[in-house]
Amino acid sequence: MLYYLIALLVIIFDQITKWMVVQSMELGERITIIENVLYFTSHRNTGAAFGILEGQMWFFYIVTTVVIIGIIYYIQKEANKSRWFGISLGLLLGGAIGNFIDRLFRGEVVDFIDTYIFGYDFAIFNVADASLCIGVGLLFLKMIRDELKAKKESKA
Repeated sequence: MLYYLIALLVIIFDQITKWMVVQSMELGERITIIENVLYFTSHRNTGAAFGILEGQMWFFYIVTTVVIIGIIYYIQKEANKSRWFGISLGLLLGGAIGNFIDRLFRGEVVDFIDTYIFGYDFAIFNVADASLCIGVGLLFLKMIRDELKAKKESKA
């Protein structure tokens, strides 16, 4: 249940922040948060990460539905074995649903977090995207930890 709550909180925070951007900013408008580092920039994306597969909404509907079903399956079957796995799945579920809601009801994803780190201009993203990245990162760390643990046990 905790993992579904994490997903729900991500979805709520994601949708509220996107609504605020749509209601209070013009498309392309930029607000400086930290000069040369962080801006809020009103942007729309009809594709996936970095704008790839732009305009392929039916593809995203199908893939996202399959992904959501898979995540729910793993939450039900495997998340109780590892808290970190469950948390990562909750973050992935919330992020996937957050962007799915945009695609379904807006026909595009609202992005607004615009970062420049060490002079590199990252793609503009949103709370759902951040949740997906953090979820994948946690999942990756868990897999590395599990592999190291398995190697240590096989040597013993």
